[in-house]
Formats: sequence, structure tokens, C-alpha cells
Amino acid sequence: MSKGFFASLFDTSFSSLITTRVIKVIYVLTLVVIGLIALAFVLAAFARSAGAGVLTLFILAPLVSLVYIIYARVFLELFIAIHRLVEYNGELVALTRQQMGLPALAPASVAPTAPAAAATTSSAAPAAHPAPPAPPGAAEPPTRSFAPPPPPPPPPPAPASGSTEATLPPRAPDAPEPPAEPEA
Repeated sequence: MSKGFFASLFDTSFSSLITTRVIKVIYVLTLVVIGLIALAFVLAAFARSAGAGVLTLFILAPLVSLVYIIYARVFLELFIAIHRLVEYNGELVALTRQQMGLPALAPASVAPTAPAAAATTSSAAPAAHPAPPAPPGAAEPPTRSFAPPPPPPPPPPAPASGSTEATLPPRAPDAPEPPAEPEA
């Protein structure tokens, strides 16, 4: 269920995105602005001198415009890639929830902040449905454990109270022996 353009534009919960709808318009506007700026530079160069105008018209303006067009295109493609990543991730989550037998997630919405609004909307809110039972022979969904990590091991015992020597850890058995110095 897709919202209209203006409904999506003023959707404060951002549950419906408009990026793919306006990206073509933004790109065309960017091309027009780059073209107008290049034309302004060409006209300014011709106002200065004919040689600078010809140089700008045939070399500088096309090169600089091409660089900015490439930059704008890559920048807008980045936005589209991120937007598609979000869409595909949502589809993947919905598919995974369906395969695990869990209920589908409701679209994101803004929670009411006023107590009066909460009281009026609480009676109209749908009750949460429990997950349907898994079919016989189906694997149980993985569970997550939020237990804290085990405590660190206790420190080694302190040396005897009268001892002034430091206790060194034992040498690793697989460490190579240092080479012996040759005798002269």
C-alpha cells in the first residue's frame, strides 16, 4: 500500500520514503543548473576576451561540467543505493518473520505524547496476536541470550610476604630457544 506523493512528503514518521520518486527530478534540475553555470562562465570569459571565451567554450566549461555531472550522478546513486538497501532489508525481515511463523511487523508510527491522546487511542489499538504454533517437525527459532559475560578469572596469588623477587610467568613450551653464541 503506497501513499500518495504529498502524503509521503508530509509523513512525519518517515514510514514512506519519497527518494525514488523525486530523484529523477533532482537529477534533471542538477543538469540544468550545471548547464546554466557553464553558460555563465562562457559568457563571462567572452566578456573578458575572445581567446578566453573560446578556451572556456571548447575546453574548460565542458570538462568542469562533466566532472560536476559525474559527481552529482554518483552522489544521487549513493542515495538510491542506500534507499534500496533499506527496502530490501525490510523485505528480508518480513520474509524471515514469515518463515519463522512470527506475525508481520506493523508499519512504524509516531507514538502519542500527550496523556489524553494515549487514553483515547488505547481503546482503539488492536490487541497483540501471539505467534502461531510451529508446524510439527519444524526447527525451533533461535533464541537470544542476554546473560552477562562470565566474570574474569581470579588474579594469581601474591608472592610470600618476605620475598622481594617478582614472580615471572612460566615460559611458553613452544617458544624457540634463543640461538647459542658461537665460541671463538
